[in-house]
Formats: sequence, C-alpha cells, structure tokens
Amino acid sequence: MNRNRLSQTLLTGLNKQMTQEALAAQTYLSFAVWAADEGYNGIANFLFRHAGEERTHMMKFLQYIIERGAKPVIEAVPKPQSDPENVQDCFERIFQQEVGNTKGVYKLVKMSFEEEDWATWHFMQWFVQEQTEEEALALHLLDKIKVAGGKDAAAEALYTLDRDLAQLPDEVMLAQSKTTRNT
Repeated sequence: MNRNRLSQTLLTGLNKQMTQEALAAQTYLSFAVWAADEGYNGIANFLFRHAGEERTHMMKFLQYIIERGAKPVIEAVPKPQSDPENVQDCFERIFQQEVGNTKGVYKLVKMSFEEEDWATWHFMQWFVQEQTEEEALALHLLDKIKVAGGKDAAAEALYTLDRDLAQLPDEVMLAQSKTTRNT
C-alpha cells in the first residue's frame, strides 16, 4: 500500500529544503569556528547556537516527510564557503544565506497552495514566520556592525558586540517546540 501523501514535486522540494537547512547548519558551524579562532567567543557562541537551530529546522522537514508517508532523501551537503574576511562579511553572508532559505520556503508555500496540499501549506507557515525573524535578526546585527564602523570597526566596538552576543540568553525555544500559536 502506498502511504505517501506528497506529490513528487513537493517531495522533491521538501527534500531540497531539508538539504538547504543542513547546509545552513554547516555554514553557521564553519563561521562559528572562524569566529572562535579570531577570538570572538561571544559571536562564536551565537553562531554555534544558530547551527543547532538550523539542524533542528532540517529535522522538522525530515520528520514531516516521514509523517506524510514518504521517504526523506539524505543528500551530501556541500562544503561551506571560505572563512569570512571580517565580522561584517560574516553577517552579510549569513543574511544572504537566510534570504536563500526564505526563497526556498516561499517556493514550497506556493507549490503547496497550487497543489491544494493544505497540510504542507500549514506546515510551511511556521517557516515563513521563522525566516522573517531570521532575516530581521541578521539585518539587526548588520546595523550594529555598521554603527560600529563596518569593515573598519574598531577593536573596542567589536569587543562590545562580541560581549553582547555572549550575554544573549541560552534559553532559546527549540524549533520543534514552536508552533504558529507558540512562537
């Protein structure tokens, strides 16, 4: 008996987004290692935590595909980009990565709407909200870096940013416990 409740198009798209989330996790991880190596332990902690969050996003896709009776396809994840040149470059690249994730999410929302797959459309609404938050956070950090001097930010300003990111609470709500009502 075929238990799959996803069209091949949506299954392919969900698997692709799952792999994109895995790449995002690896990128955050790679940039966290760079930040730690540069002595920015607060920034590194922030990035390590976001690597975990992206991995949780990947797992949400994997679990959803299984719940809909289909089989996830685990693909190889490309090697993350080269190390950032500086803190501004780091967060600019993170912002661009989040914009890419948002485009993938929107594509899946549109596909699920067109196919009238309301379960998938509903599932994707959480990611729409999450991506709005992720992009806003990246832009907020870029604004702070700009005020600090951008690529030419003084060491004292970067120290303050690093300290501020280190002091963010670790009580971040895990993605699997968030719903459209509980964010």
